Amino acid sequence: MSTPFPSNETAMQAPENVSQLVKDAGNPSLVDLSDTLGLPEGGFDAWGTVLGSFLIQFCGFGYVSAYGVFQDFYTQTYLTNFTPSAIAWIGSVNAFLILSVGIVSGRMVDQGALYPVMKIGCLLQCFFLFMLSLTKPDGYYQIFLSQGIGHGIAIGLTNVPSIAIVSHHFQRRRAVAMGIVVAGSSLGAILHPIMLNNLINGRLGFANGVRASATLNGGLLFIANLLMRTRLPPRPKAVSYTRVLRNSSRDGAYMCACVGMAAFEFGYFFEAFYLHSGSFIGRLTVGFVSAYVGIPNTIVGSSLISSAVLFAMIGLHSAASVAVIAASYGFFSGGVVAMMGPVISILTPEISHIGARIGIAFAIAGIGSLLGAPICGAFLTSHYIWWKAVIFAGSVATGGCIMFVSMQFILEMRQRSSRVCSKEADV
Repeated sequence: MSTPFPSNETAMQAPENVSQLVKDAGNPSLVDLSDTLGLPEGGFDAWGTVLGSFLIQFCGFGYVSAYGVFQDFYTQTYLTNFTPSAIAWIGSVNAFLILSVGIVSGRMVDQGALYPVMKIGCLLQCFFLFMLSLTKPDGYYQIFLSQGIGHGIAIGLTNVPSIAIVSHHFQRRRAVAMGIVVAGSSLGAILHPIMLNNLINGRLGFANGVRASATLNGGLLFIANLLMRTRLPPRPKAVSYTRVLRNSSRDGAYMCACVGMAAFEFGYFFEAFYLHSGSFIGRLTVGFVSAYVGIPNTIVGSSLISSAVLFAMIGLHSAASVAVIAASYGFFSGGVVAMMGPVISILTPEISHIGARIGIAFAIAGIGSLLGAPICGAFLTSHYIWWKAVIFAGSVATGGCIMFVSMQFILEMRQRSSRVCSKEADV
């Protein structure tokens, strides 16, 4: 049974309490809003929402992460008159829209419109996949419109809401719950390529193979909509994006996190489109790791190792080395992806702004996903000159790691300042 909504008096006091507690965000164990906001931290509705969100991520970002299969098929068979860089724009625009549309869908969740947003987004995902199955060879713009733009907007309507809604049910276990949710996209990144490769390059062919995958996704999305539950009442007044943007731009830790995420996404989609990897284990376990070392420490460590593994791609020379690097990058990059939602949530003073703040952060991160694969594809060329693209992607990703370190430094300074103020108040 869900915990009752907080009283009016508690609701009025919550923002002030949250603002005070968030100063200690460098240590997640100190941030416990569940008592203040009456979060249930479990129950059928809560874990059902986690499972539903897991399925949303599996069918959404998980499908996009399998774009490498489409990249290979388009390059070798379906769009032979176009360069790898041009083809990569389809996947990168798709990924960019998934993240940037969160500005709209995240705000709508804050206003209590979760259910209509999810239904529309899920229906459009199936629709545009069926439209993709009707495209013809060398029909670049048909594929770009259906898969790149249409499918990207559709998934974008469900992506941020499926992550933000977890905050309605969890605080102490939020990192673990969000880790499970985003693990869905990684499991999708493992299973969808296997399925699509066998369907598209097998007996069914491109059209019927895409239709089969659309049917499977449609069934899973239907189940997800039955499981997901919102909990907090909608705000009587719409969230002011002007206010959220103003407050966000003044938050140094938040801005560092956003830029760091954009830089990380740059390298992540280069590796995902051209090498392929799955990060299911990394995304699933990182939530438990963060419970001990803290969310900021987890994202800093994961981004640092991920950047190093990107540079290691220079040494690719055999199938074994490809497998080792893909597995290593998949595991540690999964830690960064899994922590994107939780790290923004601990940097958000007001829980009613979580959807908006995650949407803004993901939109900024989408710039990296938009530019990463095409620019690296231009460095790669049709001759697949790996070292140029690897150095560029690795350098940008390292810059993202530096921004995460800066975020952690700001949080540490806030924590120290909070301790000093507490001591002075006691005196």
